Amino acid sequence: MTSAASPAYRRLSVEERRVQLLAAALTLFAHRAPDEVSLDDVAEAAGVSRPLVYRYFPGGKQQLYEAALRSSADELELCFAEPQNGPPTERLSRVLDRYLAFVDEHDAGFSALLQGGSVAETSRTTAIVDEVRRAAAEQILVHLGVDRPGPRLRMMVRTWIAAVEAASLIWLDEGKQPAAGELRDWLVDHLVALLAATAASDEETASVVSLLLAQETAEGPVGALARRVTPVVSRAAHLI
Repeated sequence: MTSAASPAYRRLSVEERRVQLLAAALTLFAHRAPDEVSLDDVAEAAGVSRPLVYRYFPGGKQQLYEAALRSSADELELCFAEPQNGPPTERLSRVLDRYLAFVDEHDAGFSALLQGGSVAETSRTTAIVDEVRRAAAEQILVHLGVDRPGPRLRMMVRTWIAAVEAASLIWLDEGKQPAAGELRDWLVDHLVALLAATAASDEETASVVSLLLAQETAEGPVGALARRVTPVVSRAAHLI
C-alpha cells in the first residue's frame, strides 16, 4: 500500500520571495510600532530563516521597514483616487471611507508612522510620508476643480489634511469612537466649514465654493450642514 504523494515543493522566484517577506513585514508593522518588530519576527511570520531575510534585505530591518512603508504609502495614495463623477462632497465621503478603513486596518503602525519618534524614522521615511500628504492635497484640489491654487486655498487644503491626520490618531486613541461613518461625516463638514470661512476673505476660494455648490444637492452633506448650522447661527445672532 503506497502513501499519498506529498505536495511537490516549489522554489519561489526572487520576486515572489521578496513579496512574501514584504507581506509578512507589512502585517507586523501594521499592528506594532517599528521598534517592536525584529527580523526574527519577520522570519518567523514568513516561515523562513533570519539569514534569508538578510539575503533579500541586506540593509536589515531599516531597509525592510522603508520598503514596507513605501508599499503602504502606495496603497494609501490609492485611497485618494476617485472618479470625478457626482457632487464633490460625495466623492470626498468615498475617499474618507477608504482612508479610515486603511487607518483601522493598520492601527498601531499608522500611529507610529505619523507620530514619529521611532528609531526607524529617517529622512527617507519622512519624505515618503510627506509624499502621501502632498498627493492627498493634490487630489482634494482636483475635486475642487483647481489646477494652480493660490496660497490661501493651498494652505487651507493642507490644513485640512493635517486635521484629518490628527483626527485619525485621536480616533485610534479613543478606541475608534465615534463610529467611522460619523467621523467621516464630521470631516466632510470640517472641509466645507473651512472652505466657507476662507471664502469670506479670499476671492479664489469664493469662486471655488460657488462652483462646488452648483454641483451639490439639497439632500447632500452641504445642504444638511446648512440646515443644522442655520438655526444655531440665528440663535447666536440674537445674543450679540
